[in-house]
Amino acid sequence: MRPEIERYLEHLRVERRMAPLTLETYAGELACLQAFLNDAKLELAEVQMHHVRRWTAALHGRGRSGRTLAKTLSAWRGLFRWMGRRGEVTLNPVDGVRAPKAAKPLPKALSVEQSMQLADLHQDEADPVLEARDRCLVELLYGCGVRISELVGLDVEAGPGSRGWIDLAAGEAQVLGKGAKRRSVPIGAAAREALSAWLALRPALVRLEPAPLFLGERGRRITPQQVRLRLKQRALQAGVPTHVHPHMLRHSFASHLLQSSGDLRAVQELLGHANISTTQVYTRLDFQHLAKVYDAAHPRAKRNR
Repeated sequence: MRPEIERYLEHLRVERRMAPLTLETYAGELACLQAFLNDAKLELAEVQMHHVRRWTAALHGRGRSGRTLAKTLSAWRGLFRWMGRRGEVTLNPVDGVRAPKAAKPLPKALSVEQSMQLADLHQDEADPVLEARDRCLVELLYGCGVRISELVGLDVEAGPGSRGWIDLAAGEAQVLGKGAKRRSVPIGAAAREALSAWLALRPALVRLEPAPLFLGERGRRITPQQVRLRLKQRALQAGVPTHVHPHMLRHSFASHLLQSSGDLRAVQELLGHANISTTQVYTRLDFQHLAKVYDAAHPRAKRNR
């Protein structure tokens, strides 16, 4: 990487405290920019808007979607904006360059019935410790709407360096979300019951790391990959006819809560969205659900169809 790009990535990591996966994405997009710079034999300070337009068109021609190109341009724009604040460039050549518009896909969510089918799964023949842990994972993902990074970062209780913890007496989880923003998430009755059952059996796995709430079989903090695999297996065992991943349960939490309450602001707070426009996608998902109910139940809908 060129020195300017290296310094910018360090700024994102240390000062902006960007999540590792997001930082990795930014690094990839900036490596792409560097490849164009090398081919054109340009320094960053020499880049003009027509260069950015040409490179964007080249990426589009290689099959990048408008949505992906928007992320690419955002990463490039951030680099030049940071360099501008430091007096290293006089203009931002990415300003004014826009990616082709792309249709925003709706988030995929389970139906209420499928969610309950997954949450209510009991496997009497399974290892009781792992069964209690996996049931608790599902209850917190669906019942609290937490991100997978927030889930695996939970500790049993608050301590030095804790990213998040459980307060079972208060019925709350303190989680650390995007941008290092902390929020309190209520824990429902079913999740509290699952937590109590898991905490009673959890000592059987406590070995190497005593603080994490969720542990793998080797006694270390459970990883996102392990959660994804266990959830996929559990969904298959429950007979849910779709690939289930942790973020799908977050989408299901938001969609079902909005269907029941209609309170978009409350859903925004519970999800930890900085901008309500991010949450508004669930209103489209809610309308899609209502349209399906109408098509299935209304006499006129049946007749017209």
